[in-house]
Amino acid sequence: MDSPLRILHVVVNMNRGGAETLIMNLYRNVDKSKVQFDFLTCKEGVFDEEIKTMGGIVHRIPYISDVGHYKYVKTLEQFFFRNNHYKIVHSHLDKMSGFVLRAAKKAGIPVRISHSHNTSSEGGMLARSYKWYASRFIIPNATNLFACSNEAAQWLFDKKSNSTKILKNGIESNQFIFTLETRNQVRKELGIDNGSFVLGHVGRFYHQKNHSFLIDVFKQYSQKNNQAVLLLVGDGVLRPEVEKKVNDLNLSTKVKFLGIREDIHRVLQAFDTFVFPSLHEGLPVSLIEAQTAGLPCLISDTVSREVDLELNLVNFLSLSDKSYWINLLTDIATSQKTRSLTPETLSILGYDIRETAKYIENYYLKISG
Repeated sequence: MDSPLRILHVVVNMNRGGAETLIMNLYRNVDKSKVQFDFLTCKEGVFDEEIKTMGGIVHRIPYISDVGHYKYVKTLEQFFFRNNHYKIVHSHLDKMSGFVLRAAKKAGIPVRISHSHNTSSEGGMLARSYKWYASRFIIPNATNLFACSNEAAQWLFDKKSNSTKILKNGIESNQFIFTLETRNQVRKELGIDNGSFVLGHVGRFYHQKNHSFLIDVFKQYSQKNNQAVLLLVGDGVLRPEVEKKVNDLNLSTKVKFLGIREDIHRVLQAFDTFVFPSLHEGLPVSLIEAQTAGLPCLISDTVSREVDLELNLVNFLSLSDKSYWINLLTDIATSQKTRSLTPETLSILGYDIRETAKYIENYYLKISG
């Protein structure tokens, strides 16, 4: 029997971010007798052990912020020359993919994929300038381009965005379908009364996710509705700052920090609405999951319109006026609708992970020649 085609995915680490969740969803659903995933990472991740149990290899090199530009580039080149048996490298580092693809090309790796998962860069002026420099190497060194949305393609690939393939952020849709039993169970576990109105957010504690705005909105809304509770799922560098703000505003009894969860599909059942005031996004997996769970979603109008599955659940709101958010939360609380959705709906819309995985599996096999 032929051994499977091994794809090298390049990420910073395999933690529970949107891109990483998508990659793991794909990995769990591809036929591993035909296609195997290996990973080039810079830091340990929560998915590392699961990857190994599925037959994947996790390579590790130091990250650029730890060793500097020249050492990082040299280490990348050395890695690819030692591992030039890979036919396909699939990089998920947005603008930083430029250095990866250049090193892979030098080592003679034939298929080099750049995948855009965002619509803006993080960091200050120096970091953004450096990322812009790195991005200049993407188009000359990539053989194939992927993005999670048309806006993400436009942002990273500019004039080449028309030749980009859009890979929808598929999910295990049947896991997210709402059940009252799960809702009651999760609320009991979290010590939340069934009469509470629960606002929820899933995302890393990073500048992009705009937690400070969310806390301000919740503070004002909770003055109108003393049954309001806010659940924050995720972790990150800004978490202590957000926790301090919650304490300073005397919201500690109403805001729960749940950390990183492995059971997002269950936790979403306990929410009444999903609030997502990000400053920028590609096409967040968490918003696909929230809509699948039948949740009304309040989203900043800076997020790609493509995230709306047209299930009459998404509301795009301006970040310039918090009163829009407060008023809509009041409307949702007073007119809670039945949450009913079927996995077939997601399949029709193209967000069922089994179909996405079959597509990417066939694509890899085809381009590997």
